[in-house]
Amino acid sequence: MSTKRFENQVAVVTGAGRGIGEGIARHLASEGAKIAVVSRTESNSVRTAEAINAIAPDSARPYAVDVADFDAVQKVGEQILADFGRCDILVNNAGITRDTLAMRMSSEDWDVVLQTNLKGAFSFTRAILRAMVKQRSGRIINISSVSGLMGLAGQANYAASKAGLIGMSKSIAREIASRGITVNVVAPGFIETDMTSVLNEEVRKGALSQIPLTRFGAVEDIASAVAFLASKEAAYITGQVLAVDGGMSM
Repeated sequence: MSTKRFENQVAVVTGAGRGIGEGIARHLASEGAKIAVVSRTESNSVRTAEAINAIAPDSARPYAVDVADFDAVQKVGEQILADFGRCDILVNNAGITRDTLAMRMSSEDWDVVLQTNLKGAFSFTRAILRAMVKQRSGRIINISSVSGLMGLAGQANYAASKAGLIGMSKSIAREIASRGITVNVVAPGFIETDMTSVLNEEVRKGALSQIPLTRFGAVEDIASAVAFLASKEAAYITGQVLAVDGGMSM
């Protein structure tokens, strides 16, 4: 039997309580990784960890933290490193939306999205990076969005956070490349999740009309892209943005 790609590796996945993050956590676990399942709510992180452990016993542990809280994230990062002894893959996926037109957007709508989506990714990177530098290896994959590449109406805050994630990723990629650590970005388009299931038919049709492949993506499309960038096959790729969006942003 062939060795799984991520055997003896530890992956931290934020926003793993549902949707894309859960799909990424399950996929990495299926390829042999031990998973630190991070979610804002304990119930969601526990549910995902239990689902993974049902298939791959003793491979996942749940952690509950609000990624917008820098100090709390540092503590959880320390706990994860104490529990697993290392971190090989960090996937910063946690994100929220507060969509509304810019002229109606409140200061709170702006702040909470930037704090979660952009500062949250920085906070977890900061919590894990020193351990990766010491082991002179690691993969950091940040989940941006098609919105961060081309902008979408009603998403000034979300697009800013996701575009900022790309700039941050490129800067950190330059800082740590000599330590054998890569930093890359996956930018999903419209993916079938809880977040997109609430869209009305008119909005769905409008979105589909912008996608050359004429369909929404699946969570597994994103998970597969993340797994590739986390693998040894992607060892010579860093500071790049991989759009998994059916051609929407080309």
